[in-house]
Amino acid sequence: IKCCFFILRVVKFRRTGESSRSDEDAISGEHEVQIEGVRTELEAVELEDGAAVPKEFANPTDDTFMVEDAVEAIGFGKFQWKLSVITGLAWASDYAMEMMILSILAPQLHCEWRLPSWQVALLTSVVFVGMMSSSTLWGNISDQYGRKTGLKISVLWTLYYGILSGFAPVYSWILVLRGLVGFGIGGVPQSVTLYAEFLPMKARAKCILLIEVFWALGTVFEVLLAVLVMPTLGWRWLLILSALPLLLFAVLCFWLPESARYDVLSGNQDKAIATLKRIATENGAPMPLGKLIISRQEDRGKMRDLFTPHFRWTTLLLWFIWFSNAFSYYGLVLLTTEFFQAGDVCSISSKRKAVKAKCSLTCEYLTKEDYTDLLWTTLSEFPGVLVTLWIIDRIGRKKTMALSFLVFSFCSLLLFLCVGRNVLTVLLFIARAFISGGFQAAYVYTPEVYPTATRALGLGSCSGMARVGALITPFIAQVMLESSVYLTLAVYSGCCLLAALASCFLPIETKGRGLQESSHREWGQEMVGRGSHSPGVARSDSGSQE
Repeated sequence: IKCCFFILRVVKFRRTGESSRSDEDAISGEHEVQIEGVRTELEAVELEDGAAVPKEFANPTDDTFMVEDAVEAIGFGKFQWKLSVITGLAWASDYAMEMMILSILAPQLHCEWRLPSWQVALLTSVVFVGMMSSSTLWGNISDQYGRKTGLKISVLWTLYYGILSGFAPVYSWILVLRGLVGFGIGGVPQSVTLYAEFLPMKARAKCILLIEVFWALGTVFEVLLAVLVMPTLGWRWLLILSALPLLLFAVLCFWLPESARYDVLSGNQDKAIATLKRIATENGAPMPLGKLIISRQEDRGKMRDLFTPHFRWTTLLLWFIWFSNAFSYYGLVLLTTEFFQAGDVCSISSKRKAVKAKCSLTCEYLTKEDYTDLLWTTLSEFPGVLVTLWIIDRIGRKKTMALSFLVFSFCSLLLFLCVGRNVLTVLLFIARAFISGGFQAAYVYTPEVYPTATRALGLGSCSGMARVGALITPFIAQVMLESSVYLTLAVYSGCCLLAALASCFLPIETKGRGLQESSHREWGQEMVGRGSHSPGVARSDSGSQE
């Protein structure tokens, strides 16, 4: 229809003596910019009645495609397998290991430096403060200067200060250095942004969820490393050796290409085509036919874009969902230790009163049994990944997150009963499995819902809100627990109920939809009508208006 109106307009101007140049000026801004073959004057062919039409409309074999079409046509192959391993390495070495080391370092320094309890807790909190303050910044850098650039800087930052932490002479130094490590860790979620933008639609959810497996592997590796290093070399060598896998990732970063979606949006069309051709070559798949087209270039990494009418409610609801995820996940980790030490929920109050009588400087080094418990706790992540992997493409992203919050809330309410240790263990593992699965579902949904121009910033801001929840939860799981265990459980259960409602009220379901390129379109408009085309010739709705 657009083409027909365009031809009629050309005929009208031709008959009234207007030039084709005037016609081009009249319609500028209504069509997407063509990357290849852009000319200042329209090439035309003569029809029988003497009318002139643009050459690209006269030739039906001259097709066009977008980056989304190319990614779908090339499919999942050797390139994505390599990218999965590299992204997983970042997730395991930068995120999982540096976070897991907190549970090992704190009791060791508590005993070695005779730190009071509040200073031990501050060692953990300062890492989350660093992550919270930097998450949005790394997202802005990734949107402004590229996903690869932001990821490389954050990894090198974490590597540098992670190694320096091993040489900290006093408490104040290690506090500052671990805070700077947390500042670097805040950029790790951008690896998911880069990863998602190279994945075809059908494989995206499964692949992002399987990154959680690398998290579990990273925590297991950190615990095993601590078993070997701590008795002989001490915590300083543990910090240094834990940072070294980041060096391997920094070297592999040179293989990583920049996101083709980012290159197209920033005007590097030739680089985007070269990247797509490289992926097609590695996968042994043909490139789509025709010319690569894009929407108009636009500002990137602007916070105000997260609060446009299309995304305002999505952003606010996602912030609360991410907050609730981290608040509940890390709260459950802290509560697990408290419940296991007490034996059951009903006797925890008397146990904590007895503990209060002890000197605050009393400490115990971690034993092999403690490390074994850490390993078993980590294994509870795997069922959550498997369940989420099975349901996320069946019931959708929104319902998956809502279901995860509901199961966690229900298990929290069941803890009100005076159950034995075995039932307590089962409930805690089910709750942790589902809340970790819900966390991964949020990692799938968030990059899918935002357009390319604000995708990294959107994910970064959500990650920052998650760190706010992680900062607050120790005051609930440890301080409030001393006053009332039932009030503590009610807070977590109520928070997850509200998060389940927030998941249901999200205005956009991303299941089965392509990644949005332009923030100036209605969500998902670019993928309308694409599903019926074959991968070999991917068509684009290039004539749709902004």
